[in-house]
Amino acid sequence: MLNVFALFHLNLAFSSIEEEQRCAVVKNCYVPLLDLAERHGPIAIEATAYTLAAIEKCDPAWLARLAALARDGRIEFVGSGQSQMIGPLVPAGMVAANLRLGNQAYRTMLGLKPRVALVNEQAYAGGLVGAYRDAGYRALLVDWDNVAGFHPDWRPEFRYAPQHAVGSDGHDIAILWTNTVAFQKLQRLAHDDISLDDYLRFVGDQRAGERVLCLYASDAEIFGFRPGRYRTEEANQGAAEWARIFAAFEAVAAMDGVAMVTPSQALAAPIGGEKLILESAAYPVPVKKQRKYNLTRWAVSGRDDIGVNAACQRIYTALKKTGAPDEDWRELCRLWASDFRTHITQARWERYCRDLAAMEARLGITAPAPLPAATGNAFEDRFLDIETPAIRARLDRRRGLAIQSAGFAPDFTPLIGGLPHGTFDDIALQADWYTGDCVFEAPGEPKVTDLEWAKTHVMRNTDGGATVHGEIATPLGPIVKVMTFHAHQPRIDFELECRWQAWGRGVLRLGHITLLPDAFDEASLAYVTTNGGAAERFALAGQTVEHGAPVSFLVSATCALGMTEGWLELADRKHTIRIEVDRETAPLIGLVNHRNAGGKLFCQLLLSALELDDTAKPAPYREGPRRFRFSIVGKTA
Repeated sequence: MLNVFALFHLNLAFSSIEEEQRCAVVKNCYVPLLDLAERHGPIAIEATAYTLAAIEKCDPAWLARLAALARDGRIEFVGSGQSQMIGPLVPAGMVAANLRLGNQAYRTMLGLKPRVALVNEQAYAGGLVGAYRDAGYRALLVDWDNVAGFHPDWRPEFRYAPQHAVGSDGHDIAILWTNTVAFQKLQRLAHDDISLDDYLRFVGDQRAGERVLCLYASDAEIFGFRPGRYRTEEANQGAAEWARIFAAFEAVAAMDGVAMVTPSQALAAPIGGEKLILESAAYPVPVKKQRKYNLTRWAVSGRDDIGVNAACQRIYTALKKTGAPDEDWRELCRLWASDFRTHITQARWERYCRDLAAMEARLGITAPAPLPAATGNAFEDRFLDIETPAIRARLDRRRGLAIQSAGFAPDFTPLIGGLPHGTFDDIALQADWYTGDCVFEAPGEPKVTDLEWAKTHVMRNTDGGATVHGEIATPLGPIVKVMTFHAHQPRIDFELECRWQAWGRGVLRLGHITLLPDAFDEASLAYVTTNGGAAERFALAGQTVEHGAPVSFLVSATCALGMTEGWLELADRKHTIRIEVDRETAPLIGLVNHRNAGGKLFCQLLLSALELDDTAKPAPYREGPRRFRFSIVGKTA
């Protein structure tokens, strides 16, 4: 028996839908969807609490009808939270608040508590499993195609059965796979791109014993309406699109060997049940659909993702300190939602910036102050040696104060630094590699870096530490770099300020923390960080990892790490390099680059402040220089 189910995702916060269009969406998309459930159900419907409240403003009867169809078994309601927030990009406390507030609203508005969840934008991380379990969910819907592509050892038949995802805390949760090809087939049928016979042939070809197949798990707003996101959208054919879907569901239900079920009924199929680790070192946060969808899309692209995410982080910190009411947490859930970070319209962007600034002002939050002027003695030599009781480092003033080598107490073995041209035989690595530098690349333009002479001042601190202040001229304007070398802890603090007049579309990566190959044991090397939940560890032995490799000319990175509690560690059995990011100044995300090249280790962490994709449309949340703060801490077991 082929058990098939379909889930329709509802989102009235959709980036390119103006608020005044929402009632048209309810009328043209959401009402026919309930008609589909009533005539040809069961189907599944997922919506955030925010979307349900927005629907109620347009059509109060719609919610009552949804609740009634759910009681009759014609609909299974699938949860997602208060807002469509990207879990692997926000702190664990924010993930928990979003799920808690969503469940409260579902009980109040629909009289139910969903047991199956659609992870927002299907951005899955192993650390989220515990959060969803704690919120009462027993199953998640996860994209098969992107996950399976990084697990060639999995049997192909896994895609047709419920499985279990093992989280980073060791607990597991049931999963149902969504299918990119299947949902695109239904879209093409609805838009009259393929015939009903073609569609039924596709479904019929999936029959091969006991199986589960997700026919659809995507937007409802693209049937009978067009959000206007892409210039290449099909012409809207109105009610005819829903008529084709009605016909398809009626025909599928009548097929021999096929049963229409709900997600919960699909979970009961007597097949599958393998315990799988979905994430991998090379692909730590799987996301839906095409590879252009990755964490950078909502973290460091859009109009000013990093600026608004920093503001949200500042608000989050303030709310935690004050014991704020649920109304404030609901508003932060809204402000941290994904749709403000992609194809948001100009009118909605302006309104969003006003709302975000108003909440900061109400809580007494101010943006980080500019860096102070240089103090201390001028330094003119090329190399600057720093020694404190906790650190020994050499900086290269000719290369913008890049760290040539740095070692930490107690043994001061150099752990990070620079690798000169020719270190590796691999042609892809035959370049100079640095630690602590900045690189900006824009399409069709020369690369801009801080790898030039730095006007340098050095101040010896009273506690035995040292502060180095550098200013590097670039074609876009100066970069100011302040590095503090602590005396009583093995820690180097970086404060960077790009005093540029304008930010265009491009890629800005910072830090480039490069491990020195002879200092680390590759067999035990791993990276550890957080992506919205419990800490996750990824072994690097035998792995080729290139998070920052471009997907295409338009999309500059393959995947990323959220570093949602503000840290990432690169560690073997003896040494640890811990990178900490001040998320309230700028929530930089992590890109790991690792490989074994001719028997030599190459491993680097890049901190990304800006990436390029189809959402990039630069417009600052706040005018002025951009400031970034991060630290490098060395530890020896």
